[in-house]
Amino acid sequence: MPRISERGLHMPESPIRKLVPFAEKAKEKGVEVIHLNIGQPDIKTPELAIKAVKEIDMEVLEYSHSAGNESYRQGLAKYYDRVSPGINFNQILVTTGGSEALAFAFMACFNPGDEVIIPEPFYANYNGFAETSGVKVVPINSSIEEGFALPPIEDFEAAISEKTKGILICNPGNPTGYLYTPEELDKLRQIVEKHDLYLMADEVYREFCYDGRKHTSLLNLKGIEDRVIVVDSVSKRYSMCGVRIGALVCRNETVISTILKLAQARLSPPLLGQIASEAALHTPQSYFDEVSAEYVQRRDLLVDGLNEIDGVFCPKPGGAFYAVAKLPIKDSEKFCKWMLEEFEHEGKTVMMAPASGFYSSPGMGKQEVRLAYVLSQENLKDALSCLKLGIQEYQKTEATLV
Repeated sequence: MPRISERGLHMPESPIRKLVPFAEKAKEKGVEVIHLNIGQPDIKTPELAIKAVKEIDMEVLEYSHSAGNESYRQGLAKYYDRVSPGINFNQILVTTGGSEALAFAFMACFNPGDEVIIPEPFYANYNGFAETSGVKVVPINSSIEEGFALPPIEDFEAAISEKTKGILICNPGNPTGYLYTPEELDKLRQIVEKHDLYLMADEVYREFCYDGRKHTSLLNLKGIEDRVIVVDSVSKRYSMCGVRIGALVCRNETVISTILKLAQARLSPPLLGQIASEAALHTPQSYFDEVSAEYVQRRDLLVDGLNEIDGVFCPKPGGAFYAVAKLPIKDSEKFCKWMLEEFEHEGKTVMMAPASGFYSSPGMGKQEVRLAYVLSQENLKDALSCLKLGIQEYQKTEATLV
């Protein structure tokens, strides 16, 4: 039979979803699986977004403009003007989720063989976007002991070659929840200006910053406005992952016009998703205040509970709704599979994402897991009970292995 493409063979599996078959088998046995492996919040979508779809008054569900409905982009411009004054709707492209926005950015700004520097651990699908666009990821390791802060600028300098064309960050971070400081972003500003690079940021968790800290968008960095590309999404902001609507924001007209050609090739972003997302722009601030307060309680419950388990270390995230924990085991992927195949406590077990899949450097993150605190506090309490007992039991099993 014909061979699979090299691109397909090298495409990495998702560490977030690769253990799904094991979870399905656990459920078939009657075990309740607490899903901390994926960022699917149980927070209710704003009612006005759902209402807009229910009350749609259209006889034909037609294509939108390839850049997205102008009325939605005008609404987005008002939103981004509050983030960084001066953004207009022609500097915004609506995409099929933040994923497409980032894939478009890679294809428009990088040639096959070019390199992009990304602090690791990072959102696992960045590897996939790089693979499909022929771009090489050059990872710079950030450490769990330092809370995943920005690595030393010397590490970035050492990684830059003639093939380096950009730097990508996620702020606040997935999988770490780390929130970059203005000082750290200024260091990145200096290095991209010095080396004439693009600076890209995945800012989909912008609304979720905790403990009085504020988010600083790359759109506010001075002197590199034409090199900044911001990727965004409504999935987590309004808890409506299924509408698959994202956005790309850039003040560089050439970048926008180039990406628009890619957008035209896929015709248009989802119409119904745009309708819901445009309505969601009118969500009151009270919604975000309540959601953020809930996430803080969930974060504190989970992270404090993890750190009370013997041998576990988990830095407290400053944003998003993820945490990376280092466990007293040798191989987190084997442990995560074991939790689904062999363990249950009071009819429940926990599904996590092995953190090794969020690194590009081989061998990194072997003892770490990513947990998403997107479920109720009751679920998180049950998960902690399972994890504490599961780790103790697994250590006995692991000790018997050669």
